[in-house]
Amino acid sequence: MNEPEEDFATLFEASVRATRLAPGQAVDGTIVAIGAEVAFVNVGGKGEATIDLSELRSDDGALEVRVGDRITATVMSTSGGLTLSRKLQRGAATARQLDDAFRAGLPVEGKVERAGKAGFDVAIARQRAFCPMSQIDTMRQADAAVHVGRVYTFRILEYADNGRKFVVSRRAVLEEEQKARAADVRRTLAPGSIVTGRVVSVRDFGAFVDLGSGVQGLLHVSEMGWDRVASPSEVAAPGQELTVQVLRVDDANGQIALGLKQLLTDPWSGVDQPGATIAVGAHLKGTVERHAPFGIFVSLAPGITGLLPGNETGLGRDQDLRKAFPAGRQIDVIVLEIDAARRRIRLSATAVAAAEEAADVREYSTREGTADTQSLGSLGDTLRKAFKSRER
Repeated sequence: MNEPEEDFATLFEASVRATRLAPGQAVDGTIVAIGAEVAFVNVGGKGEATIDLSELRSDDGALEVRVGDRITATVMSTSGGLTLSRKLQRGAATARQLDDAFRAGLPVEGKVERAGKAGFDVAIARQRAFCPMSQIDTMRQADAAVHVGRVYTFRILEYADNGRKFVVSRRAVLEEEQKARAADVRRTLAPGSIVTGRVVSVRDFGAFVDLGSGVQGLLHVSEMGWDRVASPSEVAAPGQELTVQVLRVDDANGQIALGLKQLLTDPWSGVDQPGATIAVGAHLKGTVERHAPFGIFVSLAPGITGLLPGNETGLGRDQDLRKAFPAGRQIDVIVLEIDAARRRIRLSATAVAAAEEAADVREYSTREGTADTQSLGSLGDTLRKAFKSRER
């Protein structure tokens, strides 16, 4: 017995609410269903209104909402049910509706009729509005006349004196749309995802890459290649398209870190493997890359750098490593240790001298038909000690 009474009360409340709404009034509602041509919006209680799907589509025709989303709209009609609009169509709004749109922050459509020095005259709902030059677009056009005759969506910045003060902005609408698209792009980005973007600018520390809708990530110079990159301009140029990997996304400050070398073959993958050129005991030629207080970093191959500690250079403590081993010089080294997991290689130049001395003695002994076992043993011990892992 109670259920019919509850249904009647609900319907009555919805009917009363509907009669309280008037055309031009702004309302908030929740989309409860989407049909072929209209969406149904709950505006409170069991009351429902309809809004044309064209009002809910982006410029490319994609539906911008889904069931459960909340929207703010203007009541266009209460006859035969509530009809809502998010965009007051050009020529279809009254002064009252424009004032409501201004207060509710709703977009309105208008046609750009004339360009002046300070801005544009825009026809909106049989009224004339003014759009400042800086508010017609997010980027200033060299020829303002390109906007004349175009129909755009505007945000009302000022509406007073029954329309005598009527200022609008298209830029505000474009920025809001870009912000919404940027939010969509950010939702697709996660550490490990691979994306393609366009280089916006190149700095000393890296390159900024546009990933879509103005969302930019930083490709740091240290992430551009496995080998050391002297200048980011060697890898990236403005306007260039790059496929990169997302390394980190910081939601707090909006920063996005990108990597390029992660998509390239890792040169360390074959280090210290059977048959590898770079292995413990290997005699290699390297190039002095840079100096540190504790030794010299030597490039052994693209992307692979080893450390030659100061006490493995063969120099005394009072000798200058920079002068003895200038950057760019090629030197002979022997690999003492490899820690592939930590990407560390320890080298020795003194072991090279010991190995060469041992080889000379073996050659001499073979040629003379004798063997100085004591000398060979001593040199062998020296070389083994060079290869032996030592705590530093």
